[in-house]
Amino acid sequence: MCFHVKLEYLSPDVVRKSNAKRPDWCLGGIYCIHIITQMIKVTETLYIDESDIELEFVRSSGPGGQHVNKVSTTVQLRYNVRQAAILSEGAQSRLKRIAGKKMTDDGILMIKANRFRSQDKNRKDAIARLVDLLRQALVKPKPRRKTKPSRAAKERRLTAKKKRSDLKRQRRGVKISEDG
Repeated sequence: MCFHVKLEYLSPDVVRKSNAKRPDWCLGGIYCIHIITQMIKVTETLYIDESDIELEFVRSSGPGGQHVNKVSTTVQLRYNVRQAAILSEGAQSRLKRIAGKKMTDDGILMIKANRFRSQDKNRKDAIARLVDLLRQALVKPKPRRKTKPSRAAKERRLTAKKKRSDLKRQRRGVKISEDG
């Protein structure tokens, strides 16, 4: 995880006069660090803002006794790829192809996580799956180079075909003519 931070200088007079709570964390009363938003690391150079991710918790289906009827542990993650604009057009189209039904026509990626019985574990699982999809989309496919078989490869193929043909010809029965 990474954070967007804002460093603010406060003069000693302002610090002494202030009776209110100091913001977040102050160093020596002069510099204050404000944590603005948390960032999620996708690659070394790409981070997504946690505020761009919508998380909704719903009740899980399936077995679980009374616990399943009381607790909303399933996580539905929504991430608007087009609005975030951290991916290039090519990466967005690759993500749409990789995600398949998980991505709507509007560019909203939906991930449902209900692997665990804990809400926190399911939240982390959904975010990890989002990061994994984004990493896969960032990999550019290697362009295919057309190649021709070499002359020696063509000759080997034809020689093998000739041997196979001779073998099959030898297996055929011998025709006996009625003339003689």
